[in-house]
Amino acid sequence: MRTSSKSTAINIISGIASFGIIAGAMALFVVLSVFSGLKDFSLSFANDFDPDLKVMPKKGKSFLITETQKSQLQKIEGIKFYSKIIEEKVLFVYKGKEQVAMIKGVDNQYNLVNNIQKSLYQGDWVAPQTPQVVVGNGISHKLSMGLFDLNNTFEIFVPRPGKGAITNPESAFNKSNLIPVGIYAINDELDSKYVFADIQLIQELLSYKPNQISALEIKTDSLASEDAIISGIQKVFGNQVTVKNRAQLNDSLHKMLNTENTAIYLIFTLVIIMTLFTLAGAIIMIILDKKDNLRTLYNLGNTVRDIRRIFLLQGTLVTLLGGIIGIGLGMVLVLIQQHFKLVMITESLAYPVRFSMENCTIVFLTIAVLGCVASYIASSSVNKKLLD
Repeated sequence: MRTSSKSTAINIISGIASFGIIAGAMALFVVLSVFSGLKDFSLSFANDFDPDLKVMPKKGKSFLITETQKSQLQKIEGIKFYSKIIEEKVLFVYKGKEQVAMIKGVDNQYNLVNNIQKSLYQGDWVAPQTPQVVVGNGISHKLSMGLFDLNNTFEIFVPRPGKGAITNPESAFNKSNLIPVGIYAINDELDSKYVFADIQLIQELLSYKPNQISALEIKTDSLASEDAIISGIQKVFGNQVTVKNRAQLNDSLHKMLNTENTAIYLIFTLVIIMTLFTLAGAIIMIILDKKDNLRTLYNLGNTVRDIRRIFLLQGTLVTLLGGIIGIGLGMVLVLIQQHFKLVMITESLAYPVRFSMENCTIVFLTIAVLGCVASYIASSSVNKKLLD
């Protein structure tokens, strides 16, 4: 009766350990898939706004680009399009309300480099060589501004270059009247940061030369070597510029997302480790329960190492099987969410998830390694003293 009761307890503990491994693997896979979806969702805003590569001066706020350099850029293999950019922090005034934001002067190639135009939800894009502008949704709300308002002027004030104290405020700024023709919406940060205008208008306001720009934004061929393109750009400009890719332009965002991903992985890995303690305990209880049988095997010529290998294999198989089942269930949940959008953030936005074989591999290796370690520790309780 005692033996039956002990076996029942061992079976219950083994079942709990197996269920814990399955649940842990499933939870870890689902959480990593959800975070991958959230990461893609967060970066999608940057992908719509930021170019594949951005060329900026190493010193100062602007640099000159010659016709020779333009032709050399076009010859670099992998560059599909490039756009000349001027960026400057300025003051906007509308109906007595003031807003400091970035003015971004762009040329007619800009929409070939970026996907900003698809973020327009009202109005049209700026026409070349006009005072038309496209404003962010955040700026529009802060200034209570609509489109094509002929009764109120949308003014821009740009500090004039020079040195010394300002004696006359009116002469310290270049001023122009703008015509809002479009409103874009990407995210709260970008919507309150940029106003887009034609590059020639901004060159005049900043007293820039016709070939003076703040940056080049470049669209590259996805099959081309990024390193080779960057090396070619550096040769064109004599290593006087800094070239950043999209990840480097959003370095802080990538670091934050990667840190959060690592933290979530470690937290759920800790849960799996605690579950595997139950598995190790179950193996130790089996060893103690089968002590007489193990002594018989030992007397028949099996070594301590051989007997340990039995329990190591048993624990490893339970772990691997539980991990595979857990990952399989996790895959089902992720694919259901991807296709049927059962969990919603808002009425129109489903909770983002992304199925990834990388996540499958990470979860499986985590379960396999930790399971082997736990099984090895538990099997180490078989020793010569126990068998004598």
